[in-house]
Amino acid sequence: MQRSRIAVTGASGLIGRALVHSLRADGHEVVRLVRRPSEAADEVRWDPARQYVDVAGLAGCEAVVHLAGAGVGDRRWTEAYRKEIRDSRVLGTAAIAEAVASLDVPPRVLVSGSAVGFYGDTGERAVDESAPPGDGFLSDVCVEWERATGAAEEAGVRTALVRTGLVVSRHGGAWGRMFPLFRAGLGGRLGSGRQYWSFISLHDTVAALRHIVDTESLSGPVNLTAPEPVTNREATEAMGRVLRRPTPFAVPAPALRVVLGGLADDVLSSGRVLPGALLGSGFSFAFPRIDDAVRAALG
Repeated sequence: MQRSRIAVTGASGLIGRALVHSLRADGHEVVRLVRRPSEAADEVRWDPARQYVDVAGLAGCEAVVHLAGAGVGDRRWTEAYRKEIRDSRVLGTAAIAEAVASLDVPPRVLVSGSAVGFYGDTGERAVDESAPPGDGFLSDVCVEWERATGAAEEAGVRTALVRTGLVVSRHGGAWGRMFPLFRAGLGGRLGSGRQYWSFISLHDTVAALRHIVDTESLSGPVNLTAPEPVTNREATEAMGRVLRRPTPFAVPAPALRVVLGGLADDVLSSGRVLPGALLGSGFSFAFPRIDDAVRAALG
């Protein structure tokens, strides 16, 4: 990629921070969208709830990478928080898409976040980007989330919808909360352990986002998952092997539902999602296997 001006939402999140660091290390100019009044030259104000974006701050951007949204696992799924999960994605994405479309010279690509939750519970069936949406709250949110990019697509901007799996990192996300438990020897499978987890290392997540920005043939849905999904039991065993800790515990499904509420159904559901578009475009994973991804997360 030639040195470019690139805008990023969600720049304070796990993936956003790593992406901004990677881009700046290679000499790119990164503009971060922030919800407060901008305080630095590299900040642009936006308000997802009000669907406001300081459009002037996006001028000259070659690409916009939109990663913002309320954390799915941050709080118990009350009705109010379900609404926040949905609105933060759908309203925010619509605001970004409309801002991109309004520019006299729009960016050549919008990379907009989504999630493998789009596919719902796939059981043991492997799916790629050609599969239809599943059922349930997260699937419905993902469908609305992706549709909200419509203004950018109608303006002729190449739009990629990145359906991201579980990111293996000790610094945040669902996996970040698991590392301390496994280090303490308290890790174990969740429910039956037979449900598939479609994971991806943080390194490969950032590399894939940059690959998408730079690959003109990639548009529409793109799964950000490693090529070999594993079951929760296999992920548990890998954590035990790499950290050299026992994994004797199992958390039964009813207990998970008491603690997590509606989120438990997502944790217990199976998502065997394959990165067909990435592999077809020539992307090469640095950490394709679960043990590799866990070791990479440990640095």
